[in-house]
Amino acid sequence: MKKILLNYGKLIFGSLSFVAFTLAGSPVGAQQVTVRASIDSLQLLVGEQTKIHLEVSMDANRKLQLPVINDTLVRGVEVLDIARPDTQKLNDNKRWVISQEYTVTSFDSALYYLPPLEVMVDDEKYRSESLALKVYSIPVDTLHPDQFFGPKTVVDVPIEWQDIDTMVYAFIIMLLLGAACVFFIVRFRNNKPIIRIIKIEPKLPPHQEAMKHIEEIKANKNVQREDPKLYYTELTDVIRTYIKDRFGFNALEMTSTEIIEHLLQVKDKESLKDLKYLFETADLVKFAKHAPMMNENDMNLVNAVDFINETKIEEDPNAKKEPTEIKVEEKRSKQGRIALMCSIGLTGVGAAIALYVGVKCIIDLFF
Repeated sequence: MKKILLNYGKLIFGSLSFVAFTLAGSPVGAQQVTVRASIDSLQLLVGEQTKIHLEVSMDANRKLQLPVINDTLVRGVEVLDIARPDTQKLNDNKRWVISQEYTVTSFDSALYYLPPLEVMVDDEKYRSESLALKVYSIPVDTLHPDQFFGPKTVVDVPIEWQDIDTMVYAFIIMLLLGAACVFFIVRFRNNKPIIRIIKIEPKLPPHQEAMKHIEEIKANKNVQREDPKLYYTELTDVIRTYIKDRFGFNALEMTSTEIIEHLLQVKDKESLKDLKYLFETADLVKFAKHAPMMNENDMNLVNAVDFINETKIEEDPNAKKEPTEIKVEEKRSKQGRIALMCSIGLTGVGAAIALYVGVKCIIDLFF
């Protein structure tokens, strides 16, 4: 009995020693790595997609190599996309959880066995659990074959204005801006002067112009009373200007005596007596500080009006005078050349943009 107990004790001791030796010889990290795989949907229709999730939990700062998967996971199951790995740090960065997603699909109906996904941690292999995927085809109603229709023929869609309006407007704008750009380029190269047309309104006849100014002098009573020198200066200037325009000699640069002598060639001495008296009174006021009476001022004003009425030339009242146009040529300045160059650039760029929009509309519409 004692011998049997001794042998039994040796057997137990040997077993415990073997277990201890096995545990001591196995890697410690084997208990610290977990690999899990899951799939979003176990059943799919042909052409549908689902995602496979791979999750690796391990100690921090260990070397991990995820599985290298090409276009297919297994025959019949295609891999469409592999997401970038995402790392989650736990326990004060002592543990890492790395996850990765695989988007898969299938175009053949079957039950697929998805093998375990294999990762490498510090050159040691770890595997996840295997998965399964059932792919169904689209059910066909064979009892009602008359409900199946063949492919439709190509239908020509009519082109409407809304489809081409942008294109038409773009080409119209391109033509307008292109023409303007060419015009500016030609003008810049020719360096032609800028031609301006100035319209000159027809002047009033000499007697009407003179009577207009006399009415203004007559209306200003204060000048007659307070400043007779200014009054006679304005009055004689009006008469001198009228004589210059009416008789054709420069009465503005002549003395009163010279004016009367020139007028005696076309008028008699008696008819010029009142005008001569006006000039003499004006000279006395301007140079001898003569102070004429108010009635004398009015009389000289009347003498001026009478002289104008006696010597005026009446024009045809039905004749309508058109404004005179004068063309003035001006050399282009530096600012003008800069403005011309800017105009060329703006119109050219605008035409190019309009052409691009038009061509793009053509491509989108017909190609």
